Amino acid sequence: MLNFTLRRILGMIPTLLVISAICFAVIQLQPGSYLDQYLDDPRVTQETVQSITRQLGLDQPAWAQYLKWVQGIVTRFDFGFSFANSRPVTSMIWDSLGWTVFLALVTMLVTWLVAVPLGVYTALNRYGKAATTMNFFGYVSLATPDYLVAMLLSALVLSMGGQNVNGLFSPEYIDAPWSWARVVDLLGHLWIPIIVLGLEGVASIMRQMRASMLDVVNQDYVRTARSKGLTGQVVLWRHIFRNAVNPLVSIAGMSLPNLINASIIGSVVLNLPTIGPLLYDSLINKDQYLAMTMLLLSAFLLLIGNLLADLALAWVDPRVRFE
Repeated sequence: MLNFTLRRILGMIPTLLVISAICFAVIQLQPGSYLDQYLDDPRVTQETVQSITRQLGLDQPAWAQYLKWVQGIVTRFDFGFSFANSRPVTSMIWDSLGWTVFLALVTMLVTWLVAVPLGVYTALNRYGKAATTMNFFGYVSLATPDYLVAMLLSALVLSMGGQNVNGLFSPEYIDAPWSWARVVDLLGHLWIPIIVLGLEGVASIMRQMRASMLDVVNQDYVRTARSKGLTGQVVLWRHIFRNAVNPLVSIAGMSLPNLINASIIGSVVLNLPTIGPLLYDSLINKDQYLAMTMLLLSAFLLLIGNLLADLALAWVDPRVRFE
């Protein structure tokens, strides 16, 4: 198991190097640059633009900018600074990372607790009216954008006289110290982001669990277990569910980066203090070091998620360790 883990970790290093080059190339291919806002401003002279260009290092060739960025990461863990805010990129991301991870983990937990039982139920009762209704709403959830769900839920809450539709706290609790009242206020705001960020995941995992269950339920070893006289619950949970859940372990590795990056517009609509809106602003403002670092962070989270999924899958199925 240790060798299996080391192989996966060592394989992440060249992958991250390739991804960093791709991230840099994507940002460089974006039309225009951060300096466009100064070029369009008649109050800014050409000499000032040239001075800002030298100060930001944008007068250097693209390959030199990339090597300088990578060297700073490797030697000093320095990801550069934000052009728009003149702050280190790491400090800006760190300010939003805590709430991002918190929302992602809570949403993942709720998503799996809801989706897996629904997937099992719709597989075992696939011709029932309730299962058909759940599958229909699953299709609708997959087709509905998260920002539309955010706006509809916000409009519904406001029409019913509620006010907890913006951010994670009421204005009086944003900078207040932690107390029971602040926790209650957080819980009052939290259910809308969980639904917005997790609705598509519930529908996707439910359908994947259903398909996996249907693939397993007619296998030979399941019929053998039934022929031995085992009870239906034992066959279900020890033989069907245990084998059907294996494919979902790999999917879990992609859940965290997807939750962070796939709901950027929904987070903007709800004014959530996550790194999603930060990535959106960096791309709009062409803030290259902040955008590149966040894309690299997303890729790193994906690799970590896949590593954890591989380890979990190797623990569940020992045959994976020897492949």
